[in-house]
Amino acid sequence: MVLKDILYRASIEAVNGPTDIAVNAIQFDSRQVKQGDVFVAVKGTVSNGHDYIEKAIGLGAAAVVCEDMPADRKQGITYVQVGSSSSALAYMAANYYDNPSHNLKLVGVTGTNGKTTIASLLYQLFKNAGYKTGLLSTVKIMVGNTEYKATHTTPDSLTINSYLSEMNKEGVEYCFMEVSSHGIHQNRTEGLEFAGGIFTNLSHDHLDYHNTFAEYRDVKKSFFDHLPKTAFALVNVDDKNGLVMLQNTKARKLTYALKTYADYKAQILENQLSGLLLKINEQEVWVKLIGTFNAYNLLAIYAAAVNLGLEEQEVLRLMSELESVSGRFQFVISDTGITAIVDYAHTPDALENVLKTIENIRTRNEQLITIVGCGGDRDKTKRPVMAHIASSMSDQAIFTSDNPRSEVPEDIIEDMEKGVEPQNYRKTVAVVDRKQAIKIACQLARPKDIILIAGKGHETYQEIKGVRHHFDDMETVKEILAQLKK
Repeated sequence: MVLKDILYRASIEAVNGPTDIAVNAIQFDSRQVKQGDVFVAVKGTVSNGHDYIEKAIGLGAAAVVCEDMPADRKQGITYVQVGSSSSALAYMAANYYDNPSHNLKLVGVTGTNGKTTIASLLYQLFKNAGYKTGLLSTVKIMVGNTEYKATHTTPDSLTINSYLSEMNKEGVEYCFMEVSSHGIHQNRTEGLEFAGGIFTNLSHDHLDYHNTFAEYRDVKKSFFDHLPKTAFALVNVDDKNGLVMLQNTKARKLTYALKTYADYKAQILENQLSGLLLKINEQEVWVKLIGTFNAYNLLAIYAAAVNLGLEEQEVLRLMSELESVSGRFQFVISDTGITAIVDYAHTPDALENVLKTIENIRTRNEQLITIVGCGGDRDKTKRPVMAHIASSMSDQAIFTSDNPRSEVPEDIIEDMEKGVEPQNYRKTVAVVDRKQAIKIACQLARPKDIILIAGKGHETYQEIKGVRHHFDDMETVKEILAQLKK
C-alpha cells in the first residue's frame, strides 16, 4: 500500500521525503519491524517509541511517523511529523485495512462497570437472532464463531482494525466492543465508525492513570463527543454523569433508567438466585441473570437491540434465553448447600452492587463470607474503600492477593486494612495466598452459607512479580468444595 494513502486523515505537520512509496505493513513495536514497513513512534506510559526510531530503521523501516522530527535524518527514509502519533496510528490502521468499521454496525460500550456483560450479551443475543456477529471484549474476541484470546479491554488500533477486517471477510453484520478509558485516551478508537455508543455508569476506578475523577469522566465523554449524527448515544440517566455524556454529542440521544424518567424504563418485579422478572416499557420478561446491576445491563441491551432494528417482542424473547457471562456473578452450589459466587467486582461500586444483590436474595440466616483483594501497580486509593465495603457488608471478610504484579502482597493488604472501621476488625482476616483464602472460607462455611470470591472473575491467572501463574477462582473453589465433602 502507498504511504500517502495510509496517512489519509492523519494530522500531518511536516514531511521529509516522498510519500508515494510502497510500504508493507504498519508497526509501532520496533521489534516487529521488517523490510519496507512504516514505523510509528508512539509515546506510551512506559516507553517512548521515539527512542527506537534508529532501531526500526536498522531493521528495514522505509518510513517513520513521529511527533518529534529527529535532528539526524537518514537518507532514503521518509519522515512524517504528526500532532499525535497514537491518533495517526489509529487512522493509518483504519486506512491500511480499508476502513472495515464502515462495513458493519459497530457499537461501543463504555463506563466503569457492565461493559463486558453488555457487549457479550449483545453478541449472544444477535447471534441467537441469526446474525453473523463480532465481539471485542475483556473476556474474549469473537469473529463470527471463531474465538481469540483477549489481552486488553480495548486492543491497540492495529489489532482492532485487523479483527474488524476479519469480520468483514466473514460477513459479520454487527460488532459489539468494550471501550475503556485507557483506549479512548490513547486514541485507539479514532478512525472507527460507530453505529452507537452505550454509557453504563461511572465510579471510582483508574485514578492511577487519570489524575482526577473529572478527567476520567471527560475522557469517557469524549467518546460520545465524537459519535457521528448517524449513530445513537444511549446513556444511563440514573447515574448523574449520564446526561454529561450527551452534552456535546451529535448522535441521536437516548436514555435508560430504573429510577427516573427515561426513554427506556424497567422495573424489577422479582429478584431471585434463579433470575429476574423485569417489566421493560410495560412488557414483562424473565431472565436468568441476577441483581439490580444486571437489570440496568439488560435494559441497555434491550434499548440498543431495538435501535439496531430488532423488533421489541423478539428482543424480549431473545433476552429470556441469555446466559450469564464468564466471571460475572457465576455461582456453584455444593452438595452440602454452600453457595460460592465468583464475580469480577474489582471497583468499590461493583463490589457494593454485588454485595447488595446477595443481601437482597438471602434470608439473613446464612453467613456471607467475602474474599477480596486489590491489584498491584493500580489505583491505591480504592484499597481502603474496598476493604471498608467488604468488612461492613459481610459476616466475614478475608483480604487476600488479587494480581500483586510488582508489589509486595502484604503491603497491598495493609493498605486495604486502613479502611476497616474498629467495629469490623473482628470480622476480618488477612490470608495472602489466594487459594488458601478460598480454602479457609470453604472450611468456615456452613450449609446454606454464601461465599463471594471477588475481583478476578473470568481471569485464569495470577500475576506475581511479572510472571503469570495459572489460577481460576471457579475452578479452585469447586475443587476445594469437592475435597471437603469427602
